[in-house]
Amino acid sequence: MTTRRFVIIGGGLAAATAAETLRDEGYDGDVMVVGSERHLPYLRPPLSKDYLNDPAKEPAETYLHPWDWYHEHDVHVLTGTLAVELDLVDNQVILDETSSIDFEKALIATGAKPRPLKLPGGEASGVYYLRTLDDSEDLRDALREGGRKVVVLGTGWIGMETAAAARGYGNDVTVIGRAAVPLSGGIGPELGTIYGAIHRDRGVQFKLQREVRALRTSDAPGGPVVTGVETDNDGEVIPADIVIVGRGAVPNVEIAEDAGLDVKDGVLASAALVTSHPLVYAAGDVANPMNPTLDRRFRSEHWANAIGSGRAAAKSMLGQDVAYDDVPYFYSDQYDVGMEYAGYAPLAADTQPVFRGDVDGREFVAFWLVGGRLVAGMNVNVWDVSDDIQTLIRSGRTVDVGRLTDPNVPILEA
Repeated sequence: MTTRRFVIIGGGLAAATAAETLRDEGYDGDVMVVGSERHLPYLRPPLSKDYLNDPAKEPAETYLHPWDWYHEHDVHVLTGTLAVELDLVDNQVILDETSSIDFEKALIATGAKPRPLKLPGGEASGVYYLRTLDDSEDLRDALREGGRKVVVLGTGWIGMETAAAARGYGNDVTVIGRAAVPLSGGIGPELGTIYGAIHRDRGVQFKLQREVRALRTSDAPGGPVVTGVETDNDGEVIPADIVIVGRGAVPNVEIAEDAGLDVKDGVLASAALVTSHPLVYAAGDVANPMNPTLDRRFRSEHWANAIGSGRAAAKSMLGQDVAYDDVPYFYSDQYDVGMEYAGYAPLAADTQPVFRGDVDGREFVAFWLVGGRLVAGMNVNVWDVSDDIQTLIRSGRTVDVGRLTDPNVPILEA
C-alpha cells in the first residue's frame, strides 16, 4: 500500500508554507517537516533587520507559527534533524544509519548557505556569516557592545543591511566590495549610488573595486583572532575586530545531487516545481524552476519566493494545475530608509530607471521599463504602492512614461 505521507526536507519558510498549504487544501495524510536547525521554521528578513537591530527580540518572535499550531494541524516537525539521503528506489528519506521516513511525495526545501570565504584567516574568531537565526544572534551579541572596528565584505543586501546595523550600535564600519557602486548588481548604479550616499552620511567608509587577499589574525588562547583585512591595494590592511562576510549564497543541493536529480544553480524544476523525478518537488532558495513570464529558469533567494513557491509546490503535490509565476518581491530597511522592490531584476539590468517623487529627499519610486512595459519597480520611503506595481508588471501592457512618473497620476492609470 502506498504510504500517505508527504515529507518536506528543510525547515525554513518554504517548508512551513508548504505544510500549511497542504492542510489548507485538504490533504489529510501525514505531513512531516525535517529541519536541520534547532528552531521552528522562521522568517529570515528580520535576521538582518529588526532582530539584528534590537537586542530585546526573542527567537520565537521570528517563528512563522508556534509549536501549538503544528500540533493543532497535525504537522510533525523534526527540528535539529539532518536528512542525509533521498532514496528514490524505496521512496525514503534517510535520517541516519537507523532512521528513515517513507514518503508518497517529497519536497526539497533545503535553502541556501553563505558563500564561504576561502582565504587565509577565514576561519578565525571574529569572522561572522549571516544566514540562520543563531548567526544573527551571535552577530548581534558581537555588535551591541559598540566601539568596535567592523569590516563588511560584500556590497549586496546582506552587506549593506549589516553595515547599517553595525553603525546603529555605534561601531566604526568599513565596507569592502568588488563593484564600483554598492548594490549595483541588484538595482543598478543609479540606485546603488543613492544607497552609497545614505551609508556615507552615517559615517560608513567604502573600499570599492577591491579584492581581499587575506584576513590578518593574532594568536589567542582559544585560537586565531581576526585583526584586519588585507586588500589588493598594495597590501593595505584595514583594522578589524569583526569581519562580516556577505558574498552571496549557494543553494543546498547536496541531497538532491546525491539522489541523481538534475542540478544546476539549484535543483532544476518545472514551472509546476516538479524536479526530474515525478514524486519530488523543489521550492524556496534551492529551487531553480522554469519561469513562465521570463521563459527561462529563475532562482530567487528572497522571502516572498519562499512563501509563493512553497504554496505553489504544495498545490502541485496535490495534483493541482500549477504554473508558478509570482512577481519577485523583497524589501530592505537601512537606517531610516525603507524600500520595497518588485519585478524582474534580470530584465531591468540593462535599462535606465525613471523616477517619480523626490529623489534627493529619498522619497520616490523608481521604475524600469523594457519596450514600454514595466518590468520592475522600487518604492523608497513611499508606501502602499507595491501591489499596484506588481499588478502593472503582470498586465504586460505599454505604459505612458510621463503619466508613470507623475505623482498626481495613480500608478495603475499610467
